[in-house]
Amino acid sequence: MPLSRANGIDIRYEAAGAGQPLVLIHPLPFDHRVWLYQQASFSDRFRVIAMDLRGWGASSKPTTPFTLADMGADVMRVLANEGVAAGAIVMGCSIGSKIALMLACDHPEVFSAAILVGGNSGAQNQFDHRIAAYRDNARSGTLRDYHLGHLRYGVTPAWADTPIGRYLLDGFADRGVGLDPDNIARVFQALTVSDLTAKLPAFRTPTLIVNGEHDNALPGGLKTASLIPHARHEILAGAGHCCFIEKPAAFDALVVDFLAANHLLPLE
Repeated sequence: MPLSRANGIDIRYEAAGAGQPLVLIHPLPFDHRVWLYQQASFSDRFRVIAMDLRGWGASSKPTTPFTLADMGADVMRVLANEGVAAGAIVMGCSIGSKIALMLACDHPEVFSAAILVGGNSGAQNQFDHRIAAYRDNARSGTLRDYHLGHLRYGVTPAWADTPIGRYLLDGFADRGVGLDPDNIARVFQALTVSDLTAKLPAFRTPTLIVNGEHDNALPGGLKTASLIPHARHEILAGAGHCCFIEKPAAFDALVVDFLAANHLLPLE
């Protein structure tokens, strides 16, 4: 995997395909491989760039304080490495959707569209139990089991118990052996205090917000959609928070339709 390095932070990422950049920012507690279907389906039309956020996957796991803006700067450094300065489409889920929205608001010259899965734009004050649980399970030697349970929370139980669901979630859990609970606390703390709602009245970039039918973030997605008058909101039936891994064909069809409607879909 290529490496972006700045200010002592290493960000690992993958890039595939050619053409207009499509930037993928993963949710917690996954890594960039959660986008495996989108990397495969869109790399024939786009330059697909997917990175591990700081704290996750193969990227650095700093334990000193940082902000969501710092995490966004990591993404921008990856794009600089890849020579991306304009015309990018940014797609994120959960914390990735908030980073995607932040970057699209702050860098309209770089991002021509934003696709938000989950789409919560306000402050989120419900992570103390996660921080405590990651620390407790790390001390007791049960971190992998807890991580796996957290991964399952991002999808529907029915999908998690399918053969493909078990295989993929076990893979994420196996790759999580290097997770650092103190770093995880910093990530959640950065997410907790981030509130983008003041930026939204002036936001003009084409935006698609997608929630799974059973997504616990659905109220946040609906609120964000109401604050961005031009935003398109879609609900994907039968799916959870990470609807794009549960229902990849249906999700990708929504993305293609949105991009085509905004004249952002390259010709095949």
